[in-house]
Amino acid sequence: MSANGAGGDCTDAKKSDGQQSQGSLSALTPMEVDAQPKSHSFRYSLDYPSIGQCIIINNKNFDRATGMNQRNGTDVDAGNAMKVFAKLGYKVKVYNDQTVEQMKQVLIAVSKEDHSCSASLVFVLLSHGDEGVFFGTDGSVELKNLTSLFRGDRCKSMAGKPKLFFIQACRGTDLDAGIEADSGTDRTTKIPVEADFLYAFSTAPGYYSWRNTMTGSWFIQSLCDMINKYGKELELLHIMTRVNHKVAVDFESISNSPGFDAKKQIPCIVSMLTKEMYFTP
Repeated sequence: MSANGAGGDCTDAKKSDGQQSQGSLSALTPMEVDAQPKSHSFRYSLDYPSIGQCIIINNKNFDRATGMNQRNGTDVDAGNAMKVFAKLGYKVKVYNDQTVEQMKQVLIAVSKEDHSCSASLVFVLLSHGDEGVFFGTDGSVELKNLTSLFRGDRCKSMAGKPKLFFIQACRGTDLDAGIEADSGTDRTTKIPVEADFLYAFSTAPGYYSWRNTMTGSWFIQSLCDMINKYGKELELLHIMTRVNHKVAVDFESISNSPGFDAKKQIPCIVSMLTKEMYFTP
């Protein structure tokens, strides 16, 4: 039986006249399915010649016209991420101080490559940011303009495979003061073009993201630490939960700037993954 049930499908959108759309994207007749049980795996396959590439964009120095400060400590993040993902078998490429156009060209080039022999793709994006935008050295770009290059309909050799984005950047200017609390099959399957993405943001929507000028950002420190410890045994979302815990519990800002001392941070994990992601078979 179809998971949709016996009726037709309709959208939760409204028509321009204010009435609910009925069956606008699907026929009203039940979908036909093959009753024959099929084998299915809830784990992404790593049965490829390569686990994939890891692309690191590390923006530290910004044009004066942007008004953005130098991101001291980001080179530590880039170095740690490079070591961690190389250890997992990824082919790591680092791009430093990229303009908006350079970032676009890097990701466009990767999206046009043939990834048939790769199991996954990883992106580590280190820069200034705001809600929905990411900064090149000369200005900002909407994050979706970068990530959408790898949708299933635009990068077909990565369709059905995990695309993992780890994003260290501010998402606004709110501050978190914290609160005390008690302690592969052969058959063809049609999938959404936005499926199989994971976006791991360093902070919740609207908030600052913290970085230590000597040891790197709280998020990338924690991510690398948890992958080093658990990358060969735990599923990715379990690892990311531990990253969330480490950032939330182990870090608190120390600042002489008024209003910026003793602040907290919580990463935000947005998953459209359709299977469990392990870094080892």
